[in-house]
Amino acid sequence: MTDPAAAPGSAQQKIDTSVPHSARIWNYWLGGKDNYPVDEEAGDAYTAVFPGIVTIARSSRAFLRRNITYLAGEVGIRQFLDIGTGLPTADNTHQVAQRIAPESRIVYVDNDPMVLAHARALLYSTPEGATAYVDADILAPDRILEVAAETLDLKRPTALILSNILGHIADYDRARSIVIRLMDALPSGSYLSVNDGSRGIDPVFEQAQDAYNESGAVPYNLRTIDQIAAYFEGLELVEPGVVSVPLWRPDGDTPAPEPIGEHGGLARKP
Repeated sequence: MTDPAAAPGSAQQKIDTSVPHSARIWNYWLGGKDNYPVDEEAGDAYTAVFPGIVTIARSSRAFLRRNITYLAGEVGIRQFLDIGTGLPTADNTHQVAQRIAPESRIVYVDNDPMVLAHARALLYSTPEGATAYVDADILAPDRILEVAAETLDLKRPTALILSNILGHIADYDRARSIVIRLMDALPSGSYLSVNDGSRGIDPVFEQAQDAYNESGAVPYNLRTIDQIAAYFEGLELVEPGVVSVPLWRPDGDTPAPEPIGEHGGLARKP
């Protein structure tokens, strides 16, 4: 991550192609083309130890799609703040939401220069809605809220999307405090969607992730299921609660309908 105090144009920094980056590796696992040889090497090294990471990546994307479908379709949310969006692939938040409700407004937040370049080129909105990109670090929630308010009316119910981003914050208590700060700024009727890699399900996955973290890449910290559930304290969980992501309201397109090392949930602010 970059320094949260960096100037607003900081994502223009040079893309470092010598160090593997989680967003590009994730893109590689999803079958995308927006990555470099160093990312493919790191991704292949990971899958050699734990091939199931590809299932986790695709299950995470499917969980996000089902969350957004529920939010836009069943409860009428029209504003989405997606932090740590990563590289655009299929079924991005704005695509799912605006298929259901073209007037939906989406703000994406990331601080990676490659993500910024692709977001500007590919994240088109419907004429009725809006799609914006904020260059900011999750460690700076006040800046995120300030710039997001240029596109979103934060006095209206908004869905906060935190997909595979909180694990990048090494200090768990700090991660929780950031979630609280962001949700405190949103009104009653807003929603929190979180999913992250989890411990306690697959020891091989945990070993592979620990080895990845020691490789020099930006580390990603797996959390216990209880830690992931604690992000939703004070909120009203949507059934079935915090579960392994393939088990959250599965549909015909849900891969791997059995527990994997990725947990998440969706909850409403009362």
